[in-house]
This record gives sequence, C-alpha cells and structure tokens, in this order.
Amino acid sequence: MQMEQDVRLAQQGDREAFARLIKKMELNLYGVARSIVKRDEDCADAIQEAILKAYIGLHALKEPAYFKTWMFRILINECKKILKRQKTNMLVGEFPTASSSVSEYGAVDLREAVDRLDETLRTVIVLYYFEDMSLKQISEILETSEGAVKTRLHRARQTLARWLENSTERKNCYEPC
Repeated sequence: MQMEQDVRLAQQGDREAFARLIKKMELNLYGVARSIVKRDEDCADAIQEAILKAYIGLHALKEPAYFKTWMFRILINECKKILKRQKTNMLVGEFPTASSSVSEYGAVDLREAVDRLDETLRTVIVLYYFEDMSLKQISEILETSEGAVKTRLHRARQTLARWLENSTERKNCYEPC
C-alpha cells in the first residue's frame, strides 16, 4: 500500500513522503476536528498541532499500517485540549442556552444533527460513518473498550433517529402542529 510505503519513507526522514501522507488525510482531519471543536480557527490549531506532533513522533510509530489511526488519536487529543482550555476561559455570557422551541428541529439535515450530539457520541459517529473506521480502530483511538464504542454508537443512533423523526413529522404536518 502506498500509505505504508510513505510512512516508512517519512520515518527515514523523507519530508515529501510525510507531506503526501498529510495531504491525503487533510480533509479527513478537518472533518474530525470540525466535528469536535466546531470553529474553523480551532480546527486549524488542532490540525497544526497534531501534524507537528506526528512529525516529531513519527519515529515512535512501530506499525506503519496504523498511521491513520495514530494520527486521528493525536488530533482528537489536541481537540480535547482546545475544548478544555475553552471551558476554563468561557465567560458567563457565552454559555450556550437551551432552546425550548421545538421548531428548531425543523428541516434538519443529518450533518447538523450529528453536530448537535454530545462530543463523545459525535466523535464515534464521525469516525465510524464518515471516516469508515472499525470499532477496534475507534476503541484504540479513543483508548476505550469496543463495548463502550458500541454503546456510544447505539446511543448516538437512537438520538439521531429521534431528532430526524421529529424533523420529518414536522415537515409532513399540514395543519398547525
């Protein structure tokens, strides 16, 4: 596989091979970062830090076949650091408010619904469905058991189904609901 070959070359000091690896993954990295931290500036920061740490620590990667999983783990950890910093710096006026309006769910699309999920559920959904990762890979990235990943997937699916069902019911309602 080309990716594994590029990893081996990058481990030997080939900067162009490392650049190719990152180029192949850049959209995937952005998608995962965006699903966790939301803001583009924070995505850029997390990705930049993850790339730097991956470049510095690439020699420690023992199995080139796991580069993608390893890279996502680094990125997710960087995203968590950003979220942790934001929680400690959040001003009272910036706290999100829970909307009591049910109409907020009208005309919702899947990506918006996924973005509304709690971080732990959202991360599992993004990795499983959008990045096509196996339960084992996700459990390694998140450093948790496969059972926990399955549970989170199940909860996320239930929540999404409920939200999307409510959205569809409102779209099909011709009288005031």
